[in-house]
Amino acid sequence: MRQGLAAAAAAYLIWGLFPIYWKLLQVVPAPQIMAHRIVWCAGFVGLWLAARDGFCWLRALSPRLVALLATSALLIALNWWLYIWAVNAGHIVETSLGYFINPLVSVLMGVLILRERLNRAQWLAVGIAAAGVLWLTWQAGRLPWIALALALSFGSYGLIRKIAVVPSVRGLAVESGLLFLPALAFLLGSEIHGSGSFGHVSLRTDALLIAGGLVTALPLVLFAVGARRIPLSMIGLLQYLAPSLQLACGVFLFGEPFTSNQAVGFGCIWLALGVYALDGLWRARRSVQPAAVTN
Repeated sequence: MRQGLAAAAAAYLIWGLFPIYWKLLQVVPAPQIMAHRIVWCAGFVGLWLAARDGFCWLRALSPRLVALLATSALLIALNWWLYIWAVNAGHIVETSLGYFINPLVSVLMGVLILRERLNRAQWLAVGIAAAGVLWLTWQAGRLPWIALALALSFGSYGLIRKIAVVPSVRGLAVESGLLFLPALAFLLGSEIHGSGSFGHVSLRTDALLIAGGLVTALPLVLFAVGARRIPLSMIGLLQYLAPSLQLACGVFLFGEPFTSNQAVGFGCIWLALGVYALDGLWRARRSVQPAAVTN
């Protein structure tokens, strides 16, 4: 269990420190960063799976599964682009809000699309989170569209990946593989038009662009290892580590403002997450107790 906890925590730690990584690539346009991320991720994941599993698993891919993964690929590409752009445009605090909201967006999608049912505590959590978003909207005079777009795109991605039953790393291999040729064509077109960054800025920038594929794949592999070895309730709590670190990076490392009005809105989100997490822990403990009695 310790190894699983360490692997899952390391995955969320990497995701939480992503703003630092993408800030190092601020001189590169966000679409190019995303395209490099796709190309190198496809290469790293493809080599890793080829060495571990070969290519036999590709035969199990049905046309329906490929269609689902093509949709999820477009959603995650949108999510990656928006996140990278927002980080380098000075909106790290708002991106962290998106990933705080994301679990509750996923809950709502489960209700509206999968016809799942919520208990009173879960509805209370959703209501408190909605109040937080409305407060932030009223104070800023606009919807926190970056946060909502990140939460909706990643929530939709998670929904499709729930329907498309495929191991996480293999799913990423298919997604990045489907996006590989368009991403490569975009990068080659940028080179032809003289706007490409690879090989034209510095060796450090080139190395970071290549390693972007590795830092995309590595936390997913670590998460898959951790998810198999620790309870789901523990995963549910660990997932808040990433947006907490992102918020800390935005405020303390990059000097983004965090006003008292924002604190009220974020406080509502944190309260909602606390209610949701405590309800999940309570229900997990109740499900274990009858088993303990029968033993």
